[in-house]
Amino acid sequence: MKTTRLLALAALLCAAAPAAAQVQLNGAGATFPNIIYQKWMLTFNQANATNQLNYQSIGSGGGIRQFSDRTVDFGGTDAPMSDSAIAAIQGNVLHIPTVLGAIVATYNLPGVTEQVKFTPDVLADIFLGKVTKWNDARIASVNAGVTLPATDIVVVHRADGSGTTYGWTDYLTKVSPTWAAQVGKGTSVNWPVGLGGRGNEGVAATVNQTPGAIGYVELGYASINKMAYGQVRNSAMQFVGPTLEAVTAAAAGVLSKMGPSTDFRVSLTNPDGAAAYPIATMTWLLVRKTYTDAAKAKALVQFIWWAETEGQAAAPALGYAPLPQQLRPWIQARLKSITVDGRPVWTGSAAQ
Repeated sequence: MKTTRLLALAALLCAAAPAAAQVQLNGAGATFPNIIYQKWMLTFNQANATNQLNYQSIGSGGGIRQFSDRTVDFGGTDAPMSDSAIAAIQGNVLHIPTVLGAIVATYNLPGVTEQVKFTPDVLADIFLGKVTKWNDARIASVNAGVTLPATDIVVVHRADGSGTTYGWTDYLTKVSPTWAAQVGKGTSVNWPVGLGGRGNEGVAATVNQTPGAIGYVELGYASINKMAYGQVRNSAMQFVGPTLEAVTAAAAGVLSKMGPSTDFRVSLTNPDGAAAYPIATMTWLLVRKTYTDAAKAKALVQFIWWAETEGQAAAPALGYAPLPQQLRPWIQARLKSITVDGRPVWTGSAAQ
């Protein structure tokens, strides 16, 4: 991190704040990006003592609710707000993308060292409760040479409102007509079977503690906890693992269709492309178009622009794919549109 650049940016954006005052910014929401958000905020807070950010990992549903209720300064979500939810707050929200990531099918199969492969229909039927044994013929047929146990499959899902659930069920809805008809997509759904865990952390812990379990978590949580996760067959009929390159490939086709006026509320699941991982997602910070506290608004814009530029370098090591640089001018335009009392928060040459 270039500390001098960060401090210069702070001077430009926070000139109106008293030198001794500490601006506290509180956010809450998605657990999916929590790993990198904590890293970013620790780095930012250490370099900029006058602006301190805090983020609580409570799930996307909680993040949207607290943001809408104005109990936090910003929210975090992996599920874009619906048109009706945006209308309920008079449209006073911007979705600012931060990183890309993968949702993985993680499992606990003692003695199985090979990476298990999954087809979309089998994943859907596992979570529908129709495929109940690990040695089911449909799983075995795409895992030649893997000795799968006759163990019961224990499904683990989120118990809280979750953007990770939204991404997972968005994918299953696209690839399984039965899932689409019986369950559908959302931050919370009526699960046909399974155990619930709170947050990516809770699902990861439950899978780790339960032989025969399968769940879905963000790649970073699986990596940190040294959990096994599978390859998934994509729309080009290729089995692909959740590498950062495969996540970038998933985003490429979708993002290429976006224009400068986009509100960034796009789905990356089940994309075209032989190299694309099919359960990729974007995550967003929710910020207001208009704030009443100038010091908070300036500090938040400062932090977000730092995260969108220098902060992106931290993403790969934590299991996230950086945002394509083609999005930066559009993100910058959204940040420039944020106002306090009709006046823009963005000042000086902060983009440089």
